[in-house]
Amino acid sequence: MSDRPAGSPSPGLPDPYSLAGKRAVVTGAASGIGTAAARRLAAGGATVIVVDREAEAVQLIAEEIGAEVRIVDLEDPDAAAPLGEHADIVVNNAGLQHVAPVHQFPPETFTKLVKVMLETPFRLARAALPGMYERGWGRIVNISSVHGLRASPYKSAYVAAKHGLEGLSKTIAVEAAGYGVTSNCICPGFVRTPLVERQVAEQAELHRVPEEQVVEDVLLARTPVKRLVEPDEVADLIYWLCGPNTASVTGSSFPMDGGWTAH
Repeated sequence: MSDRPAGSPSPGLPDPYSLAGKRAVVTGAASGIGTAAARRLAAGGATVIVVDREAEAVQLIAEEIGAEVRIVDLEDPDAAAPLGEHADIVVNNAGLQHVAPVHQFPPETFTKLVKVMLETPFRLARAALPGMYERGWGRIVNISSVHGLRASPYKSAYVAAKHGLEGLSKTIAVEAAGYGVTSNCICPGFVRTPLVERQVAEQAELHRVPEEQVVEDVLLARTPVKRLVEPDEVADLIYWLCGPNTASVTGSSFPMDGGWTAH
């Protein structure tokens, strides 16, 4: 009997799940989901281009996985757009948050969030699609959010940008269907990222309660599964969407929200 793990390729045969020869652009790669995605795609054989404005942090992940580095502020869509050229895979992950009621929300901050999380993904996809069409293969994975499917108070810019990203992703899916190119959204709930961990610490200090209580009683109040999503879980779904068995998986949104949107 063979000691080879079930489902693994036979010796001497190519791995059907390998992304060797594919160029993958991952934005917001300096931490959280972006770092996990870059690691997973590189482990699968892709040439990864990690993109972030945090030069020191993104350089560290690039050195770890042998990736190319692009230091870009994604608030500038003109600077971001060329990153999409020659890409076979685009992972639009970069994001940021600001919390305020609509009547007090700073207009310039609203514009900034929409630029980073909607206009820049559009520009990256716009640059990538001609080459994907020519090669007859491409994968666009947009890291949306449960807030791309549901609204929450005080997060107007984030919710608006993520809802827009959902619409953009579906439009690309319809247009690209005849070219071997797919476009999908992943919609996590609260993920264990530096952004969320800062929110937990701030809430714990404000309410003088343990951080674990903040996670369960505040962040996950509407979530049946009482734990944060791990970045590696999201990265595994990204990798699957980029694989060979997903040619018909397009225009979809994949909640990873612990059941939040189930009720």
